[in-house]
Amino acid sequence: MGDRVVGVIDVFSRERIELDDRLTDTLNTLGIQIGQFFVRSAQHQRIVRLTRVYAVLSGINAAIVRIRDRRQLFHEACHIAVREGNFGMAWIGEVVVGTAQVVPLAWAGIGDESGAEPLTLAVGGQSGESAIAEAVRSEQACVVHHLSRRKGGGKRRTEALRRGYRSMIAMPLFVESKVCGVMVLYAEEAEYFTAEERTLLDELANDISFALDYMAKQDQLTYLARHDALTGLPNRAELLDRLRDALQDPVGNGDIVGVVVWDVHRFRHINDTFGRQVGDTLLKALAQRFRAACPHTLNPARIGVDQFACVIRAEHELTDLAHHIEQTTQAVAGQRLMVGGHALHVTLAAGIAVRAHEEDDADTLLRNAEAALRQAKRSGVSYLFYEPEMNAFIARTLFLENRLRQALERKEFVLHYQPKVCAVTGAITGLEALIRWQDPDNGLVSPAVFIPILEETGMIIQVGQWAIQSALADAMRWREMHGITSRVAVNVSSLQLQHKDFVDAIREAVSGWDAAPPLDLEITESMLMADLDGNVKRLEAVRDMGVRIAIDDFGTGYSSLGYLARLPVNALKIDRSFVSSMSMTPEDMTIVSTIISLAHSLDLKVIGEGVETEEQAKFLRLLKCNELQGFLISSPLPPEDLVAFMRPGR
Repeated sequence: MGDRVVGVIDVFSRERIELDDRLTDTLNTLGIQIGQFFVRSAQHQRIVRLTRVYAVLSGINAAIVRIRDRRQLFHEACHIAVREGNFGMAWIGEVVVGTAQVVPLAWAGIGDESGAEPLTLAVGGQSGESAIAEAVRSEQACVVHHLSRRKGGGKRRTEALRRGYRSMIAMPLFVESKVCGVMVLYAEEAEYFTAEERTLLDELANDISFALDYMAKQDQLTYLARHDALTGLPNRAELLDRLRDALQDPVGNGDIVGVVVWDVHRFRHINDTFGRQVGDTLLKALAQRFRAACPHTLNPARIGVDQFACVIRAEHELTDLAHHIEQTTQAVAGQRLMVGGHALHVTLAAGIAVRAHEEDDADTLLRNAEAALRQAKRSGVSYLFYEPEMNAFIARTLFLENRLRQALERKEFVLHYQPKVCAVTGAITGLEALIRWQDPDNGLVSPAVFIPILEETGMIIQVGQWAIQSALADAMRWREMHGITSRVAVNVSSLQLQHKDFVDAIREAVSGWDAAPPLDLEITESMLMADLDGNVKRLEAVRDMGVRIAIDDFGTGYSSLGYLARLPVNALKIDRSFVSSMSMTPEDMTIVSTIISLAHSLDLKVIGEGVETEEQAKFLRLLKCNELQGFLISSPLPPEDLVAFMRPGR
């Protein structure tokens, strides 16, 4: 019996052990299956999240391909993030340069009132908005894993919490490596933005930044195609389009449609004297004055290096229009401009062309205005209206300009010399070199015809330097071949004097002389006063080379006694207008007498030019004038005739 009981117990024990083993195996299997279930669930959630981000990335990249407007791209990106990525809210804001604000430009999943509210980039990191500030300042994406743990914040955070969103990411957007904006996404899940999601979202932000950079460059190219890069004013192409629009719009009887072009007189001198930077700054200042002086409807433009223009469209008589242009010119150039520590006075000339016939187009009107401007500059007037006869004149002038360039290349310029004599003894004391043009087709051309064109085109710098070198070469040849020693005087133009290489050019010209060169430079009074301080320095450097300086046409300018005492000059030349009338006008006789007395008190020599009668010479001798020059003594002579004139016993 006992053995049977023991056997039963053994059997029961073995079965229990087997049952325990089976139960353990079952539990182990169940645990593995449960673990695998959770792993699969986590993987599924991960795949779902990444799929959402991929969908946003794909959708926004597709939008980038087809959209070329920044605000439209922002709007589409926000809606794709909410619609395709299942993000609760999305918004994109612009970082306002020079302020601590982000201004929303587009949003989705958020009310209009809270979406449009600007955001201040507060410091402290205590709110959802501070994450945006961190993203902007650090230039890296900033993640908030638990939005509810952030205190404070604006309407966006309040709205996000109300809707049950738990995390957010703020991603900076760039243009030319500078933060220009920020994109913000909100998710329902806490700790949603893991490393994998962030990698994809960084790629998304980079793609949007690339699109913004491209759009900015395209906008810049489009802008520069229609505007002047230096002043920001419309350029020539834009002006012509606006003029075309004005010509196409219906106009009433008596309405004027046309264009006015202004030119900054002697702007090249400012660049050469003070440098390109000062010149550019001056142009910017003039652009600002034109904006202020011209009505909005005229839209001032910069159409050349030193030219500004406006479209004319108004109910005016031509006389009223002329007054208006005078007022605009006065407003722009009436007061000096302080540029780079220099007080600069500018002078403007204007050319105006208005539609006279229905067939007049924009290009024709602008060409006509420019033709009128050129004529105004030559005539020395402040403005001129275009007249058809100008075309022929302009054509002749352009032909002459081309011929003068050829004359310079072909060495057709020559020097004639007019003697100066001692007022007491009649002995020759010097010669004035005068430029002449020996045109093979038309013979000797008057300087009054070609000198103004040489000045306007800048060729006077080359021709003037040639004149100085040729005069010194003639003086050396006369000394070596004929034993004749005489000083030679050469006129210097304003362009030469203001040129940055003026002193070096004179130094080069006199380098062949061992002793002091027999060279006098004659410079007009008004030219000297245009930039007194700069001219004094230049002329002092020239005088140190042994070159003498004479003020030409003295009495016609506006220098004062104080300025005259500062100038490094050796002689004054009385203007011929006073010499010719002093025997008939007591006032002019007084002026001549005063000039001579003034010069002698400053130890300066006085030369009376334009002496044509014995009576004029007699008066100048009585007034103690030192030298005489004019047709009474001799007309200007070519070098070969001058030698015979200068020989003793002539």
